[in-house]
Amino acid sequence: MRRIALTDKVDSATAATTRRAEATSLQTPPLAAPPTADIEQAEDDREFVTSLARGLAVILAFSQQKRRLSIAQVSHRTGIPRASVRRSLHTLARLGFVAADEGRNFYLRPKILSLGHTYLSATPLSLFGQPILDRLSELLNEACSLAILDGDDIVYLARSTSSRIMSPSLNVGSRLPAYCTSIGLVLLAHLPEDELEAYLARVKFQAFTEWTVTSPKKLAQILKTIRQSGYAIADQQIEIGLRTLAVPVRDTSGAVVAGINVIVQAGRVPNRDMPTQFLMALQRAARELGAMLAP
Repeated sequence: MRRIALTDKVDSATAATTRRAEATSLQTPPLAAPPTADIEQAEDDREFVTSLARGLAVILAFSQQKRRLSIAQVSHRTGIPRASVRRSLHTLARLGFVAADEGRNFYLRPKILSLGHTYLSATPLSLFGQPILDRLSELLNEACSLAILDGDDIVYLARSTSSRIMSPSLNVGSRLPAYCTSIGLVLLAHLPEDELEAYLARVKFQAFTEWTVTSPKKLAQILKTIRQSGYAIADQQIEIGLRTLAVPVRDTSGAVVAGINVIVQAGRVPNRDMPTQFLMALQRAARELGAMLAP
């Protein structure tokens, strides 16, 4: 186990710097609600329930940055008419999923957690991954995460923090763009060729920092290297001061199903030292988890 001797003053400063970096960077971009156009296109499907789709879009309009929304704001974020938004929020309030304050701004209630609890409690990745992450984080004395690819984003299924890094803004269920995260890169690198080509053609790149890769051609080259090396490093691509390294998790059939990463402060660990310090431990954890996952 790696031990780093630090004075209380240095350790406190490091933790404060890292908390500020993660609080800024890992505030999850809001999950995009289904566009009105997508809902309208699906209306040709006789089995498609438009009111249900709109209700889900209303729920997804809320985010960490927008915890309280008016009817007008939900309508603006989803593209759904105000009358439909009002009926959806009324229904959700009657069922206990949302509530409204005195200013008629709506917010999610704890009951909303029940929608995701069943998935997390029944998913082997979450069940088996958390204790493995906890041990890995303790070993490395760094924050570690487990995530899967969902559409164009990664979704965190488990998270373990160390005393060195505290990141209250990045929790289970948080989403981040795949192209600028180490887990996202390692998962994209193992997509079938046709799926990767489709991803590169449709994704809308956003430069979070000056190091964010926003060129499909350059990203394709990086992914080829990652596929060969077996690991990915995201060096301050989503936030200045954060550096992460990820490896794929393969189930017992060899299919890549998730990724595990470690998050460090860039000023403490040089980019060139990331593999030597963390790669073997991450790979062991990934193999341990993968051995528990049936196809």
